Amino acid sequence: MQCVILAGGLGTRMRPLTESCPKTLLPVCGRPFAYHQLHWLARQGVTEAVYAIGHKGDLIREYWASERSPISSIRYVDEGDHLRGTGGAIRLALELGVLEESFLVIYGDSFLPVEFSPIWQAFQSSGKPALMTILRNEGRWDRSNVIYEDGRVALYDKAANSAMHYIDYGLSAFRRHLFENIQDKVFDLSTVFHDLSLQGDLAGFEVRERFYEIGSQEGLNDLERYLVAAAPMVSGR
Repeated sequence: MQCVILAGGLGTRMRPLTESCPKTLLPVCGRPFAYHQLHWLARQGVTEAVYAIGHKGDLIREYWASERSPISSIRYVDEGDHLRGTGGAIRLALELGVLEESFLVIYGDSFLPVEFSPIWQAFQSSGKPALMTILRNEGRWDRSNVIYEDGRVALYDKAANSAMHYIDYGLSAFRRHLFENIQDKVFDLSTVFHDLSLQGDLAGFEVRERFYEIGSQEGLNDLERYLVAAAPMVSGR
């Protein structure tokens, strides 16, 4: 499996730490977050990581040049100083010819302790151009943004309403041809998800485990507690 890691953002909520360090390299349990994330991806059968980098992206290259990677292949798609958004980063990967026919996408600040294999199998058998993993949220972790019905996302919308009980979990799967049909250079995946949901073309997969992220100090602290409790099975140590 190939997994695109969206790691080009500015990480504004974690300033001043991210002024000199990309968010995915922030220390978690004594190691850069990327260490924990890639070890988990490798355990889930990911064989190639494609880092979509931008802000301080050279530091990510330097880290994996010096640290032994658990994944056999790491490639880079560099947005430089002109960030294209989460969807635009994937479109750039397409333009550079690095995308496989089907691939996963995860954010560079997310740790998702779920088994990838059933998600991948559900995507492959869905016949849809994309799949979103979702979690029954009820407003616990953030604002719910998904209506989920009969194995598909009936509506994804960042403008939450009372009918929404699920949230985007942060792991998605795509078929390459979806991005071949998008001509925009700068756009966010949220727009793609919204349009697909309205068209009935966004498969859904419900997961049960909460997600972890390092987009805030509280989230980073929660992840550290989780990794300490779950080590060495999860953290790769």
